[in-house]
Amino acid sequence: MFQKSICVYCGSRPGADPEYMLAAQAMGRGLADKNWRLVYGAGDVGLMGAVARAAQDAGAVTFGVIPEHLVKWEVGKTDLTQYIVTETMHERKKVMFMNCDAVVVLPGGAGSLDELFEVLTWRQLGLHEKPVILLNTNGYWDPLIKLLEHVVANGFADKTLLDYFVSVPNAASALETLSVSLS
Repeated sequence: MFQKSICVYCGSRPGADPEYMLAAQAMGRGLADKNWRLVYGAGDVGLMGAVARAAQDAGAVTFGVIPEHLVKWEVGKTDLTQYIVTETMHERKKVMFMNCDAVVVLPGGAGSLDELFEVLTWRQLGLHEKPVILLNTNGYWDPLIKLLEHVVANGFADKTLLDYFVSVPNAASALETLSVSLS
């Protein structure tokens, strides 16, 4: 039986830097090593597929959630421990978040940003206190962090917004941060 569930948001593409793929694989293996369940978007492409395959290969329990309209596009990974098909993206995000103890955000695009901002907004509104970790591979999230600092500096968010996430440079740091946060 798994101890904790970690939701991983990440790109459905591999990205331009090979380090992104290596980080995804390290994250997947690390979740298995900790006996934690992977919760993710159920795709078998890009970083999503890499984290899931690495987690599976290392023996992790896997929980994937995908909306009907993305099953073909993201190549729904049906060999997961648990595979759920939802009607909408909103349902997907809700099911993923409700079934996790923490969130890790790897490099990704608009979908990953949408997921991140939703959990940050929910935290700002007091709807959860789950740890949120940005896996900042090769500084990928640096411009986003600067933007959030700009938002705070210009009075559109309280400075506590910057406390709702932790930025770490690699999967090992993410796993260590999670271990401390979830103990």
